[in-house]
Amino acid sequence: MEEKETEALDYKSEICELVRKTKNNYINNESRLSKYVTFSQFENIEKIDAYLNSKHISGDTDDEGREKPFFNIVTAAVNIWYKATDIDRQNIRIKATKLKYWLMAFIATIHLQDWMKKTRFGAFLNDWGRALSKYGSAPLKFVEVDGELYPMVVAWNRMISDPIDFENNPKIEILYLTESQLLNNKEYNKDVVKSLIEKAETVRKTMSGENKDNNDEFYEVYEVHGMFPLSWVTKNPADREKLTQQMHVISFVEMKQNEYEDFCLYDGSEEKDPYMLTHLIKEDGRAQSIGAVEYLFDTQWMQNHTVKAIKDQLDLASLQIWQTADGSFMGMNVLSAMVNGDILVHTPNNPLTQMNNGSHDINALKTFGEMFYGNGQKMVGVTDAIAGNTFPSNTPYSSIELLNQESHGLFEIMTENKGFHIEDMMREYVLPNIKKKMDSVEEIAATLADNDIQKFDSIYVPAETIRRANKISAEKMFNNEVAPNQDLTAIESQIKSELSQLGNQRFIKPSDLDEKTWNDFFEDFVWTAEVEVTNEQSDKKTIMQTLSNALQAIARDPSLLQDPTKRYIFSKLLETTGAISTLELSNIPNPTPVPQASGGIASKSVGELATITK
Repeated sequence: MEEKETEALDYKSEICELVRKTKNNYINNESRLSKYVTFSQFENIEKIDAYLNSKHISGDTDDEGREKPFFNIVTAAVNIWYKATDIDRQNIRIKATKLKYWLMAFIATIHLQDWMKKTRFGAFLNDWGRALSKYGSAPLKFVEVDGELYPMVVAWNRMISDPIDFENNPKIEILYLTESQLLNNKEYNKDVVKSLIEKAETVRKTMSGENKDNNDEFYEVYEVHGMFPLSWVTKNPADREKLTQQMHVISFVEMKQNEYEDFCLYDGSEEKDPYMLTHLIKEDGRAQSIGAVEYLFDTQWMQNHTVKAIKDQLDLASLQIWQTADGSFMGMNVLSAMVNGDILVHTPNNPLTQMNNGSHDINALKTFGEMFYGNGQKMVGVTDAIAGNTFPSNTPYSSIELLNQESHGLFEIMTENKGFHIEDMMREYVLPNIKKKMDSVEEIAATLADNDIQKFDSIYVPAETIRRANKISAEKMFNNEVAPNQDLTAIESQIKSELSQLGNQRFIKPSDLDEKTWNDFFEDFVWTAEVEVTNEQSDKKTIMQTLSNALQAIARDPSLLQDPTKRYIFSKLLETTGAISTLELSNIPNPTPVPQASGGIASKSVGELATITK
């Protein structure tokens, strides 16, 4: 018993000392990326935050006490990156890897869309995109609450991590919780919480220690995730050599210099690391990539320097400065005398003349600043076309269109990288969570595109027609009546009429597909299906023109869709422009006759229904 208590004390001391050491190294030390390059992730993030808020890191005034203007150019670049790399939740779909799984992939996409709607995944995507455009990288966290998975973006300024290798080292998140939040968390040790409340400070602080505000209702705690000795959870010294993924919530109070009282509110094992680091363009040798703000560090500094020089000249030019040979004026402040309305008197024959303090070389300074500004815009890929600036007159429209397309090349790569990260988060976190909840018959609602509605209706309508006809026949037979010859076309028309009232929305249950639960439906589905992410930043004008030309071509020559060679070339043209995919073309259903039967009607299996698409 005594040995276990000693082990528990050692564990508490070790985890708290780990947090203090990691935090100190993160704030005060630099990483050497190469012989001439050092990098402090903490200072880098602080500088980014300062520039985004139009604040100088060297103070708001110069050595003479004069205010320094901040000519902000980074926010506009961040906004352009944010807009140009945006992805909407409707652009995320599950794609089958085998033909026989296409129906399951379609229904899985509906489940995914339902999850994204419940968890406000669209808002998460916006927050994520904003963080990526500012910092180049963004740490994400996936938390399960009451069986539901919620994604969130973790702010860099409350995240302590290894600046070189994020994935394989502990992650420490700084939280500020109120007394009620601490007491109401069922996972926290109540006795430790009460002791912490009695002894800890209650002021929110920045990572470097400055008070954030005067609110004294928050307690600082550290949520730590990483691979640690199993003995930290079991309190058994024999488990010390075995490492497992764990979560710890700790805090500490400095009693005297370098002496602390430690608090462990929670400790336990976890299935996987909840954090995931994402990048627009990954940089070698550092965890945080380079965002729009960091690329413009030097440009922003030189822009401020140039504007400050122009301001100083204009301020000097706005003053009236006089000079005289009369020695009695020595040491007098002529400017304040004029402001006060005093009458200046000087001795005879000694002239009082105004100095030539007019501004000079303003244009040279502007040209100098524009040189740096232009270079900075090229570095972040922001051209006049993408920024919405007016082009010089007589510029050919074709040149503007070509430049606009070229300008989006960098952002297409960034958006593609976001798509890869979405695939990873779906496969690692989201789809396994959805699969765990499949043992249900819960009805889900889905808002579908026209193509998807046709897919769903082509499966649902025949199955529902047969189901209703069978039900009528069964009722007749139960009442010892002769089963009538049923008009299946009329039943189908009634079902289609009911569906048309729903617009582009459909309500789907496993029973609609002849299965008892969603787990039964997905029993043979391999969850290695691909996650498809499309970029919504497409050239809609070009797509509309392409589709218009395609429609006219079909009207002139209907054989385009009959001749295999013509159809292939025609489909390839549409796919290359991004107007429509060949898969969408192949999924356009041809009219199929409804099977006629009398009496009982054999119910179709899901596999048979999946083939009713043409």
